[in-house]
Amino acid sequence: MSVSLLVDGSSSADPQTRRPAPTQPFQARFLALQDIPSLLRLEARQWSPEQAADEPSLRQRILTYPGLCVGSFCSHTGEAVSSLFMRPIHRDDLGRMRQWADVADLGSATFESTRSLLGISLTSVDPRGAWGMIQFFWPHALKQGWRDIYLGSPIPGLKQAMLSDPQLTVQHYVLQRKRGLPRDPQLRYYHRMGFRHLVALKSDYFPHPSSLNYGVLLRGVIPLAWLWPLWRLLPWSALRSMSRTVEGVL
Repeated sequence: MSVSLLVDGSSSADPQTRRPAPTQPFQARFLALQDIPSLLRLEARQWSPEQAADEPSLRQRILTYPGLCVGSFCSHTGEAVSSLFMRPIHRDDLGRMRQWADVADLGSATFESTRSLLGISLTSVDPRGAWGMIQFFWPHALKQGWRDIYLGSPIPGLKQAMLSDPQLTVQHYVLQRKRGLPRDPQLRYYHRMGFRHLVALKSDYFPHPSSLNYGVLLRGVIPLAWLWPLWRLLPWSALRSMSRTVEGVL
C-alpha cells in the first residue's frame, strides 16, 4: 500500500467496476528491480507524496521477498498498472500492528514459521490489472502452501457518511451493508476480491483524510488452499492452467 492496502491497503481502482473478462491486454509477473521507475510513476499517480512508496522502499521489498512482489503491466506501453507487495506474517503479530508503518516493516517471518501473508501494498489504476495479478499469483500461492492474506484498507466513504449522519459511529459504518455488500466503496471492492473477514478497526492507521485516518484490517482465504498436499504433487502446468478459474471459487 504505499498502499493500496491502505496499505496500503488501498487500491485506488474503481470499487464499482465489475470483474473483467478473463482475457485482457495486461501481463502479470513477479517484479524485478528494473521495474522500479515504472512502479514509482504508478505510486505518484495514485498516492500523495506522504503516502507513496519511495525507491528505497520498493527496492527493499523486491529484494527481501521477490516471490511475493507481483505487478501487472500494460501489454502496449509496458507501464505498470497494478502492483502487489506481500510479506509473511504470524497471526499473533497482527494485534501488535497499530499503524501502516508496522505493516511496512518487513520483519523476519518466513514460510517455515507461518502460512499467512500480509499485504504491504496494493496499488492499481485498472481493476483488470488487479485481477490479472490475482490470477497470476494464485497457483504460486497454492504450490507454496500459503493459506490466507491479511491487508489493511482505508474506508474512504467514512467522512462523508459521518457528515451526513453525526450519530453514526465508525464501528457501525464499517459493518453497514448495501444490497448485501459493504456500504463503503473500498471495502466493497475488496469484498469482491475475496477479502470478506473484518479482523480489526484501527484509528490513526494511515494518512487518509476521507477515511479520517482509520483503517480496517481484512482477511481473505486463498481459495482451495486447504488442499495444499495435493497442490504440492500436482504438476506446475496443471496448476497454472487453473489460474483463470479463481473468480469462480472466490
